[in-house]
Amino acid sequence: MRTLPPAPGTPRWPQLVLLGAVVTGVHFWLLAGEWPQTGSDAPTPAWASHAEHADPSTTAMVEPPASTRTPEPVRSVTVSTVRWVLTPAAESPAAAPEIRPTARPRPDRQPSPRPEPTLARQADPAAAQGSVDPFQPPIAPPAVPAEETVLAQAPPTPEPATPSPVGATEAAPAPQPALVNATVPLPPATAPASAALAYDVVGNVRGIGYSAQATLDWTLEAGRYDARMAVRLPLVGSRVQTSAGRVGPTGLLPERFADKARSERAAHFDHAGQRIRFSANTPDAELLPGAQDRLSVFLQLAARLNAAPEPVQAGQVIELQVAGTTDAEPWRFRVGEEETLNLPAGAQRTRQLVREARQPRDSQVELWLAPGLQHLPVRIRIVQHNGDQLDQQLSRLP
Repeated sequence: MRTLPPAPGTPRWPQLVLLGAVVTGVHFWLLAGEWPQTGSDAPTPAWASHAEHADPSTTAMVEPPASTRTPEPVRSVTVSTVRWVLTPAAESPAAAPEIRPTARPRPDRQPSPRPEPTLARQADPAAAQGSVDPFQPPIAPPAVPAEETVLAQAPPTPEPATPSPVGATEAAPAPQPALVNATVPLPPATAPASAALAYDVVGNVRGIGYSAQATLDWTLEAGRYDARMAVRLPLVGSRVQTSAGRVGPTGLLPERFADKARSERAAHFDHAGQRIRFSANTPDAELLPGAQDRLSVFLQLAARLNAAPEPVQAGQVIELQVAGTTDAEPWRFRVGEEETLNLPAGAQRTRQLVREARQPRDSQVELWLAPGLQHLPVRIRIVQHNGDQLDQQLSRLP
């Protein structure tokens, strides 16, 4: 007769009972620590053979002597021993990283999220210290509170500076040259009367000589002035410089200077704002008291010599700020000896003034002013740093 298998869901009691018995036996074997020796080749201790011939009723009471006991072999499968080692190692406070609120906390290994058997070896403090790399930057342990870390790494608070008296540290900014020079009164100046001067010009450009004609038209009226210097070169064209402004007790106050050859560039003098602005898109310059341009400077020197209470002496220095169309810089003129020049317009007694070069690229400028013509320029000689030069001499009296 064929036996049907149990229906699904029906408890298999015999199998469960058998499995429980097997598990119980295994546990008892683990607690005992060894297998029973049933083989014929297993060694029999002396106290065991004596017990076999004894009375069965007293066999249970017979114990081997202490001197004849054989130490039991140590088995590697002592799970209960491993469990007792792991439990105190996980709960031991020595395994926890030591927290020290110092500026540079000692690095420590990050604790593993799950305890491993190797934790028992990490409990050794000597091994933990020997694993630190002195060249590795320290890493703060994650268990350090945020407030302790900030206090440990924060630099010492600097001592407050001793308060100084009021106004001692709040000194005024360094005065600009214009403000310094403003305290020095400018000497009086008397501008010459209106005149028209004509010149013969000779010179060379890039080694090529040339000759030309030049005129200086000077107009003074109702406290204002206009100056125009034009140099006409045959087959080349002309170059014209103009200057216009006011006239005061200290001389000329330029307002606009222009220089035109192929195109025109200009400089504007803002006396109220003490600035000189250029049309060539270059930075502004500070306007110093008594500033002139490259045309009005010749007439301002004449005005200064006209108003001098005593005749100027050789070696005296006259310094003025002179502006072109791109910059403004100080020009220093040293007064020379008086001399008589033989000019195309005739002999004239003159006083020479020479500009002192400040840099190698500065042009050399020489003036000869005639006291008999209100110190108007009767000769102007200019030598550029590249060798180009121009020499214009008075050809007709005004």
